[in-house]
Amino acid sequence: MNRGPNGAGRPTRLVNVGHGNVVVADQIVAIVALDSLPVKRLIESAKGSTKLVDATNGRRTRAVIVTGSDHLILSSLEPATLAQRLADRSPAGD
Repeated sequence: MNRGPNGAGRPTRLVNVGHGNVVVADQIVAIVALDSLPVKRLIESAKGSTKLVDATNGRRTRAVIVTGSDHLILSSLEPATLAQRLADRSPAGD
């Protein structure tokens, strides 16, 4: 069983963001659709840095996950699908 950073407390929850990629649920700040210009600008400004993670496996980007560490994670899943997975109480992969 995965535990928090100090090995104690509640287990670390992971959320499947598509294609076998997972994100720590507690780090997710927002899940946004790609249809707005400000989100596209955020992605452009993060390109070339270590703050952009492409988890699409070459597929079309449909959602952007913003983390507490200011990382942007691109996902090919719909934002509603990701939100549902985040809301589920079961661990990723079940």
